[in-house]
Amino acid sequence: MATRYRLGIIGFAHMHINQLAAHFGQHPQVEWVACADTPHPPELRTARSTRDWNRQQVLESQSIPRSYDDYRQMLQHEKLDIAIVTAEIAHYPAIVEACAAAGVHVCVEKPMAISLSDGLRMARACQAAGTTLIVNWPLIWSAQAQTAKRLLDEGLIGRVLELKWRGGHTGPLGPRLRNPDTSATDDRLTGIERGATWWHQTAAGGGALIDYCCYGALFSRWYVGEQATAAFGLRANLDSPWGDADDNAVILVRFPTAIALLEGSWTTWDHGVATGPIVYGTEGTLVVDSHAPDLSVRITRSDGQTTTHTPAQLPLGRDNIAKEMIHHLETGEPLHPALQLPFNLEVMAILDAGIRASASQKMEVVDNGTWRIG
Repeated sequence: MATRYRLGIIGFAHMHINQLAAHFGQHPQVEWVACADTPHPPELRTARSTRDWNRQQVLESQSIPRSYDDYRQMLQHEKLDIAIVTAEIAHYPAIVEACAAAGVHVCVEKPMAISLSDGLRMARACQAAGTTLIVNWPLIWSAQAQTAKRLLDEGLIGRVLELKWRGGHTGPLGPRLRNPDTSATDDRLTGIERGATWWHQTAAGGGALIDYCCYGALFSRWYVGEQATAAFGLRANLDSPWGDADDNAVILVRFPTAIALLEGSWTTWDHGVATGPIVYGTEGTLVVDSHAPDLSVRITRSDGQTTTHTPAQLPLGRDNIAKEMIHHLETGEPLHPALQLPFNLEVMAILDAGIRASASQKMEVVDNGTWRIG
C-alpha cells in the first residue's frame, strides 16, 4: 500500500499557494490536515491574490479540515509529514526550523530565502533533523525550459558565453491590461493599499529583485552549468512610492567562462522582446519565448540556419512539484538537479551577492564554498 502523506500549509502571503495547493491536493497519496498563517500586519483591503483572498480560495477549493491563526499552534497540535510554506520570505528560517524540529518535510516558495545566511540556517536545520527541504520553482516545470537545457547540453550552440533573463509585470498586486470590451469589475488595489502588503516591504522580503531576479539566478546557474564567482547588483524604487521595496532591479553575474544579465521589474506593461532566457554561445543563439504560440525553443546557428524545437513532455509522474517531492520521499531517488539543496544554495549565493552589491555598489564575491553544510 502506498504511503499517505499528511499535508499542511503555512502562510498565505504568496498567491502561488493556489497552484501549489492544487498540485498537492490532486496527488492520490496526500491527505489534507490543517493550515495556518503567520503573524502579520493587517492588509487594507481584500482583493484577488491578497492574503485573505488566497486563504479563502484554498480553504474552499481544498476543503482543509482545520485552520489555525499561528503555525506554531498547528505544529504543536497536528502530526504533519509535509508543509507547504508560502509565508513572507523573511519568515522562512524560523518556520523551517520549527518544521524540522517536528520532523516535517518542507516545500518553500521561491526564492529559498532573502540571504545566503538564512538559506544555510534552513539547510542545516533540515540536515540535522533528516528532513527534506525543497524550493518551488514554477518554471522548472516548463517543458520549454527543460527542452532548452537539453539542447544546450547537446552543444547545439556550442559553449555558453552569455545568458539574459528578464522577468516582470506591473507588480504582484498591481494593475493589469484590461479588455475595454469586457465589463469585469475593477478590483485593483490603490498604491497605499499595495504598500500595506508585504510585497512592498523590504524587511519582509518584498521587492522586484528578490521576486524576479531569483529566476535569473536559477536559469543562469542551471544553463551555464558552473558556480558563479561574482555579481554586481542595482535596485531602485522608480514608481512605487507607497513602499520601501525596489520595483526594478538588475544583477550582472560573472561565471568562470560566461556572464549573465538578470532583470526584474514591477513596472512593465509589455516586455517588447522575448523574456528568455536568451543564451548566446560560441556557435549560435538559443531563445526561450514563453509567448511563442507553440512554446517552441528557437536556435539560430553560426551558419545562419534557424530551427525550432518543440518541447518534449516532462517525465510521467514527475511533471509538477508535488509529484516530484513525493516520488523522492517514496523512492529515495534524487530530486531534479535544479531542486537539490546544494544547487539551490548556489542559486541563493548569486542572489545574495546581488543584494549585497546593490547596497555596497561594488562587485561582490559569490561565496559558493559555503554550501558545504556537513
